[in-house]
Amino acid sequence: MLLGVAAIIVGVAALAWAADQFVIGAARVALIRNVPSLVVGVVIVGFGTSAPELLVSALAVLDDNTAVAVGNVVGSNLANLTLLLGIGAVIVESRTVRLEAPLVLAATIAFAFAVQGGIQRWEGVLLVVGLAGSLVVIARQPAADPTDAVGDDVIELADAEHHRFGVEVGRTVAGLVATVATAQLLLWGAMRVADETGLSGGFVGVTLVAVGTSLPELVTVIQSARRRETDLIVGNLLGSNLFNALAVGGVIGILGAPALDDTSLTIVGAGAAVVAAGLATIAMATRRTVTRTEGIVLIVAYVATIPLLT
Repeated sequence: MLLGVAAIIVGVAALAWAADQFVIGAARVALIRNVPSLVVGVVIVGFGTSAPELLVSALAVLDDNTAVAVGNVVGSNLANLTLLLGIGAVIVESRTVRLEAPLVLAATIAFAFAVQGGIQRWEGVLLVVGLAGSLVVIARQPAADPTDAVGDDVIELADAEHHRFGVEVGRTVAGLVATVATAQLLLWGAMRVADETGLSGGFVGVTLVAVGTSLPELVTVIQSARRRETDLIVGNLLGSNLFNALAVGGVIGILGAPALDDTSLTIVGAGAAVVAAGLATIAMATRRTVTRTEGIVLIVAYVATIPLLT
């Protein structure tokens, strides 16, 4: 038990550091090579902070722990738009990005439907195709919405002008390798705790594993809030949820994960994630601010939802 807890603590801390290095390195490499800053903010930062979810879920499927894999996606998506968005809003009231919200809502609904009875390989392929289509839409955003401030925020966060290309490539590769290793350590520790406490793999996935793999998003949220880069906060969380639902969900299906008979995940958890995405979309369609009071409500909503997933 103690060994498992120690593995989780070390794994979570090391994972947050490794994924942060991967994200910053990848963002700097892209900006140095003149990739549009908005694409870097939503796609590269969003994907980079979702790398732990992708790796942990893939490893869980290969280890026949489908509940952990699905719980990781459900828990991470729920935490992003409640707990982490709430923390960001408490630190600094956050402006929001509109375009990605409907895409995230559609992706979350698609994942919720696919996970009923288990994600089949063809469904996994469709999720990945949906991701490709979403990235095309996002890549064209600068022309459609030139006032979006995510690009400015990511330039300041990455500070690419003061770094060399070769060094940042090395940082990116090292961060990715370390992320893979620490993701394995976190998964091993979580499953050891689950085995010794009698908790279900799904509950462990939606709580310990999901929160642990969401730490890179939390690091980015806190960094962005301290710099008052409020658009990047929401852009990062929306981008992360998009990759979680479509990329991670697609990988779970393509790897041939067996059917999952756990309604606390497939119905309650997936439904809660859809509700969170829906509320976020409505909020972003009506106004462009998440207040501190709303941030506190989001955090309370997350805490209240977790017991329903046992």
